[in-house]
Amino acid sequence: MAFSLGPRATSAGYRLAAFDHIGSTNAEAMARARAGERGPIWFVTSEQTAGRGRRHRPWIAPRGNLASSVLEVIEVPPAVAATLGFAAGLALEAALQRVSVEASLRSAGSDHMKYSLKWPNDVLAGRQKLAGILLEAEAVADNGLAVVVGIGTNVVAAPEGTPTPATSLAALGVHIGAEDLFGALSDTWAEFRGIWDLGRGFGEIRRLWLERAAGLGQRVAIHTGGSTVEGTFDSIDDSGCLVVRTSGGRRVPISAGDVYFGSAASAGTT
Repeated sequence: MAFSLGPRATSAGYRLAAFDHIGSTNAEAMARARAGERGPIWFVTSEQTAGRGRRHRPWIAPRGNLASSVLEVIEVPPAVAATLGFAAGLALEAALQRVSVEASLRSAGSDHMKYSLKWPNDVLAGRQKLAGILLEAEAVADNGLAVVVGIGTNVVAAPEGTPTPATSLAALGVHIGAEDLFGALSDTWAEFRGIWDLGRGFGEIRRLWLERAAGLGQRVAIHTGGSTVEGTFDSIDDSGCLVVRTSGGRRVPISAGDVYFGSAASAGTT
């Protein structure tokens, strides 16, 4: 089965570049932007050999997993562009829900998986990482900002030894192909990208994201650089920072870091 855009994505003017295998869909997307590509265009493969996640951690997609990146050149400040990652999380969660329901119906099952969003860029199934999102941006000609949103999903296999234990759709009993998931994702991306609306709709994106947030109201520890902030996951603010309420009642905004909940937070996991 070949990769193809969903009908909503096609109507919205998205294009598609699909690869049998590639080093990194994010790197390819940004290279095209530097060469003059303005998008909107998806880059997608089911085998990625040199991808990376946050903090330059490797993100390898063995054949059968989904590595996808969408490129758009927009005119917004980088801080506003950064909030697009929350729309990406919502889009992926919605696509996963759709394909999980369809897979459950095909197998005559009555239940399907529930997914949650972990700040800032992961999708979880239970307490296990199923997917990650990496947003990169670079200034281009004519005051544009090339924004690449990379979305990697464990469809058939999950890496071992990761900071957060990982799983795959196949391990969860959701038997679908990367191509099926991508078709759904391209449509849900068009939907939530439209709600985001160059940052003007982030208030609604924030509300929807918090409804699906992992660990909201729970004990949390955020490791950032050489320091740790501990408290309760209170919210995310208007710029997308995670807000921690400390034991002393202070509300501390965190712009970046590794997040641990519950017993992992209490143990000071690193």
